[in-house]
Amino acid sequence: MITAYDGTDGEAALRRSNAREAHLAGVKQLQKERKHLYGAALLDDEGQMTGSMLLVDYPSKEALHNEWLNSEPYVIGNVWETIEITPCIVPDFFKNPVSI
Repeated sequence: MITAYDGTDGEAALRRSNAREAHLAGVKQLQKERKHLYGAALLDDEGQMTGSMLLVDYPSKEALHNEWLNSEPYVIGNVWETIEITPCIVPDFFKNPVSI
């Protein structure tokens, strides 16, 4: 699980806005590859985006960095100031959703 928090300076929202389209395009591609399982923007009390949460599926932290984080627009664009990586296990039934 990735929990990433944006910077809090006066330009943080602008950096996020500038990198958002490229970030979403990359996440969509990685979701198609089943490397990104779920994601959400974190919001403050006023509804402004202040970070991100993603459930991802990579075989190792090294692969996570090499295959995604090192080229992630929010990393390159200094949007995320703090990134927490928390190992977890996602049951297979969440990885392979069924149609209702």
